[in-house]
Amino acid sequence: MSKDRYSMSFTTGSLFHHESVKLAVLYLDLGDWNSVRDRVIAENLLQTRTLNTLKRVCREVVSRLRTLSPAELELLVEGSRQEQAYLLWLAVCRRYRFVADFAIEVLRERYITLKADLTHEDFDSFFNRKSEWHLELDEITPATRSKLRQVLFKMLREADLLASNSMINAAMLSPRLLDVFHQGSRRDVLCFPVFESDLKGLTR
Repeated sequence: MSKDRYSMSFTTGSLFHHESVKLAVLYLDLGDWNSVRDRVIAENLLQTRTLNTLKRVCREVVSRLRTLSPAELELLVEGSRQEQAYLLWLAVCRRYRFVADFAIEVLRERYITLKADLTHEDFDSFFNRKSEWHLELDEITPATRSKLRQVLFKMLREADLLASNSMINAAMLSPRLLDVFHQGSRRDVLCFPVFESDLKGLTR
């Protein structure tokens, strides 16, 4: 049994692309996440219908953005939409080890072994395998498990890592994106469907 419990609270939403960029801009201006939260809630900057939803979305987005370095946050603000989506996918992987393990052990593994698709059955098999070591997964109801799967696949599609026909899209990591990934953290690149040999010569 693993001592490190999986956090499975990523059902709040998907990538939160628009919201994340908006909060990153605010953080680069204010320099403090508590100040960002206070401003978001005071002015309803995410334009949610209820205060509870606003607080929940803000908390979730901030928890993900906290995993990004200052240079990564700057690129999140200034980069292309694709670079932004990849950074947000990486932030989710850093925030949720379950998602990172799925990305490395299933998504990337299928890609590098030339299995072109990713199905719900792949998720179910991974979930069942992990539940042998993570007893907290046994506590999840079938409905919540289905929701987790739905949100995870939606995030993959929003990050353009999975096509609508369930085919895996190779990640096209730009040189400047690779530059801002934390130095020495090989695990970051492993969260993407890409051959490491394709990355040689891309970093400066």
